[in-house]
Amino acid sequence: MTTDISPAAMPLTSPATLPGTPATPLLDAVRAGLRVIDLGRRLTVGMPQSPNHPAYWHSLPRRHGDVVRADGGSAANDMITMGTHVGTHIDALAHVSHDGRLYGGVPVEAALTGGRYADLGVHTIAPMVRRGVLLDVPATLGVDRLDAGYEITVADLTATVEGQGVDVGPEDVVLLRSGWGQHFDSGDRQAFMGQEHGVPGVGEAGAYWLADRRVHAAGADTIAFERLAPGAGHALLPAHRVLLVERGIYLIETMDLEQLARESVHEFLFVCAPLALFGATGSPVRPLAVVTGG
Repeated sequence: MTTDISPAAMPLTSPATLPGTPATPLLDAVRAGLRVIDLGRRLTVGMPQSPNHPAYWHSLPRRHGDVVRADGGSAANDMITMGTHVGTHIDALAHVSHDGRLYGGVPVEAALTGGRYADLGVHTIAPMVRRGVLLDVPATLGVDRLDAGYEITVADLTATVEGQGVDVGPEDVVLLRSGWGQHFDSGDRQAFMGQEHGVPGVGEAGAYWLADRRVHAAGADTIAFERLAPGAGHALLPAHRVLLVERGIYLIETMDLEQLARESVHEFLFVCAPLALFGATGSPVRPLAVVTGG
């Protein structure tokens, strides 16, 4: 979904329209018009998700008309329940441990403070306003979508970077498209989850390729970021170990990367902010790609 942030659509009180506003390249870009591409998935009851996490549920305890004020006004309210790794979400460094230790060698038994991960929880992730890079692997391989259980190789990643004419550098946010999000779009829950036939993604080698470029975060259009072997589910997640535990690189999962691919948008301003859930291992997010040309 694209949102137009054109000068005509900006509120009259915007600092970019006030007299005396300092001229900066950032504000100049806003004045010229920006376009926002939504990279997040809509949260709906029954959507495909990892079976390891509590499902999303939404209800309306109060609907319009249940309570009516003396002047005729009425307000509705909502309640949601969900795991923090459901829908489009970010993994905090507290999410995964290996051999009893978290990122930085922190023992898991020492990581909890009052039942929360105070040092490595999702509240410690700063809002991201960074250079974003899309690596459209299916386009490089000449297909619309990678096969179930396909491992994206280092050769695939290198060829994609070279073919797109982009570089991947320190502090970038790199998004790996596999085309698997098409199953989410079509409502094919079982195919998207891939428990029987697997899910495409990077393996250990691909994770080290990303880590060696010192990216800030990596995202994908699948629920597990990395390759899931047919019939194996989430039994082994080596890329999570490499990126979260060994290198301290955040992961963003269940993204919508199809519009970026259709428009061949390979570089953009990436904006993403997790909820400041103190001590949590993850958070829902709504990442955005911002490009010029409103």
